Amino acid sequence: MSRNWYVIHTYSGYENKVKANLEKRVESMGMQDKIFRVLVPVQEEVEVKNGKRKVTQRKVFPGYVLVDMIVTDDSWYVVRNTPGVTGFVGAGSKPIPLQESEAKLILKQMGIEEPKPKLDVAVGQNVKVSSGPFENFVGKIIEINEEKQKLKVSVAMFGRETPIELGFDQIEKI
Repeated sequence: MSRNWYVIHTYSGYENKVKANLEKRVESMGMQDKIFRVLVPVQEEVEVKNGKRKVTQRKVFPGYVLVDMIVTDDSWYVVRNTPGVTGFVGAGSKPIPLQESEAKLILKQMGIEEPKPKLDVAVGQNVKVSSGPFENFVGKIIEINEEKQKLKVSVAMFGRETPIELGFDQIEKI
C-alpha cells in the first residue's frame, strides 16, 4: 500500500471542524501509522478595511479537506465515518489519490514544503540511477549539493566518464 494525498468532501464551512474531528479520531483509534496529515487548503489574503491592513485565511477549496494517508479498510472507515465528512473524491467507492504534482503544487501554494529527502551517501561512493534517461546506470558521486537536492555522478558512457546531474530522488545506494 502506498502513501498518497486524498481529497475528502465535507459540508461547506465545516472544514476546520472535520480536520479537528479526524485528528482526534486518528489519535484515539491509533491510526497514526496510516493517516499522517490532515490539511484545509488556505491562502493568506491581505484586505484593506478603513485604511488598516488585515491578513485573512481564505479557503482555496471550500468544502474539501486533504488527507495524507495509506488507504486500507480501517483507515478508509475512520475517515469516511468522521462527522462532517460526506465522502472521498473519486469515482465509485474507491478513493482516487491526487497526483503527486497536484499535491506538491497545493502544498507549495500554502507555503508548506514537503520534507526533503535525506541522503546517506558521500562523494566517491558508487550509486545506481533509479529514474530518468540514465536509469540503471551505475556511477561515482563527484559532488553533492544539499541545498538544491542535486548531485553530480560520473557514469561510464561511450567508453569514457561523463558527469551527469541528478536529483536526490533519482539515485539509490548500492
